[in-house]
Amino acid sequence: MSGPARAGGLAYREAGGASDPAVLLVHGYPESSYMWQHALPMLADAGWRALAPDLPGYGDSEPGASGSWESHVEALERFVAELDPGPVALVTHDWGVMIGLRWACDHPAGASSLVISDGGFFADRRWHDLAKLMRTPVEGEKLIGAYTREGFYGALRAVSPGMSDAALAQYWKAFADDTRRLAQLELYRSGDFEKLLPYEGRLAALELPALILWGREDPFAGVAMAERFNAELPGSELLIIDGAGHFVWDEEPERAGAALVDFLTRSAQSGPSPRADREG
Repeated sequence: MSGPARAGGLAYREAGGASDPAVLLVHGYPESSYMWQHALPMLADAGWRALAPDLPGYGDSEPGASGSWESHVEALERFVAELDPGPVALVTHDWGVMIGLRWACDHPAGASSLVISDGGFFADRRWHDLAKLMRTPVEGEKLIGAYTREGFYGALRAVSPGMSDAALAQYWKAFADDTRRLAQLELYRSGDFEKLLPYEGRLAALELPALILWGREDPFAGVAMAERFNAELPGSELLIIDGAGHFVWDEEPERAGAALVDFLTRSAQSGPSPRADREG
């Protein structure tokens, strides 16, 4: 597995052969492509080309001119356009769901299958308390400006006790300067769910094989959201991982990675699979 390269202005991690079918993994907040470190070699060993970008201002990618939701979608579009990997198996988490699924709906031929974890894509959703604070002028600036490394580590460990020091150090990169910190506020403040009204029904209309993979103890995006995806995407599979919270790919990397590889292998062999709900 190679270290970070660059395409479309984004740093990224890659594993697998250039001629292998592609998997595009889109991280959430406040993470980076490092969250996929266990999944990348598992995908490569199974014959996939795994591509995991750092979104602007996260990991090793420089901040963009704007930190908005729309700018992140555009950054992902530039990344895919430069690499031109063909239709991708799209794997998303947290804000990566909002960004990645919007890109997929805007590019109906861009994705071959979907993996959705711990994030929403619904116009009637409501933000959790932390997001509400970040969306509030003055209060958001106070919060984001007050984070120290120790405070950040403690906040993430409070909701993900098993997160490693190495992961926390990677995710702290998003707080390296004021530009990156303020871009986080712009992201959340641009996250008006009403913007998803034009997308209602479009995800299901793609008719792609889909795996909904979720941490049972997620305090930010509860299991009911996973069940809603499962109900609205015909033929989708639902896997709830017991003992995991919001950061399921950090907390249960082997279980999540194995489920990902299994799903992609089966969907590539047989196309859309019949509905199967599993507990894990």
